Amino acid sequence: MQLDHIFLRTPAGAPEAALLLELGLTEGSPNQHAGQGTANRRFFFHNAFLELLWIADPAEVANATTRPTQLAQRLDPAQSASPFGFCFRPTEATGTAPFPSWAYCPGYLPAGMQVDIASDTPLHEPMWFFLTQAVAPAQAPLARRQPLQHTLGVRAITAVTLTIPTACNWSSAAQIASASAGITLQRGSSHLLELCFDYGVQGRSIDLRPALPLLLRL
Repeated sequence: MQLDHIFLRTPAGAPEAALLLELGLTEGSPNQHAGQGTANRRFFFHNAFLELLWIADPAEVANATTRPTQLAQRLDPAQSASPFGFCFRPTEATGTAPFPSWAYCPGYLPAGMQVDIASDTPLHEPMWFFLTQAVAPAQAPLARRQPLQHTLGVRAITAVTLTIPTACNWSSAAQIASASAGITLQRGSSHLLELCFDYGVQGRSIDLRPALPLLLRL
């Protein structure tokens, strides 16, 4: 499997997106997830995208269909849950979710589509999930192609390091994400996502803390 996108919890409207725009990232189209109670703003790269995600409708995010996802807890800034979620897509060698999962069928997805969400994932870890029909942004049909050019000069996410404040053993899904998709896991004092673009060819880094638990290596 390979990385498709990462979500990052933000307050409503994701005002922190302004920081990414100021850096020189180009914003793609937003989504409202009808029936799930969430909304997003998105930044696309050739091989994956970054999603700033928040609760738009508290009643919907707590409904019977959405409740098992634990998005209500994960997207609540008052909770200590991981602020991240990792979505993966198939490679030729992996056509289905390689970790134990359950099928989530939200109303905003077309008929016949589902999200395979990793089972028994602790809240201090990200939400791990798999979307069989997903494709890389650069391979999307032209009618649905998102902007991929950024004045910051980045093209693709080439490495991901995730810091999690825990002494617990990694879940099965976390271990598989590390082994199969190259997500580097480490323990630390706080949640942090490090994204390396284009193998760090620019030789610089941008730390967006405390506004976002995000470190960009360019």
